[in-house]
Amino acid sequence: MKTAEFAFPGELRDRLVAAILSGEKTSTCGLYAEYEEEGARPPEPGERQLVVDSEGRGVAVIEMLEARVIPIREVDLQFALDEGEGFGSVADWRAAHERFWRSYREDEIDDDTLVVAERFRLVDALSAGSARSGSP
Repeated sequence: MKTAEFAFPGELRDRLVAAILSGEKTSTCGLYAEYEEEGARPPEPGERQLVVDSEGRGVAVIEMLEARVIPIREVDLQFALDEGEGFGSVADWRAAHERFWRSYREDEIDDDTLVVAERFRLVDALSAGSARSGSP
């Protein structure tokens, strides 16, 4: 099972994982360029991933519902809301994502920048014992 790491370990990851566990976060987005650089493919519908917390412990299993490669300009309000981070507009969503990506990359982000827009569902919130062992 692939591992799903949201943001970097720390406060942001902790907030995102909490939003997944509460059911508030059902979408996420990454730069397609990162997939290309790693020689990876976007997730497929039905694929399950182990969500890890800031300590690297498995805390949940999510199932991908869809992953679309789209220009960032096509991200809509519902997708931004489904990220579960309290965005009130697509502009807020985009500004936050651009800040995050620019914190560790030098890419120019414009309307044509390709992103992988993923929708998922929470399959299982793992117990403390399972989370420690890293197995679902």
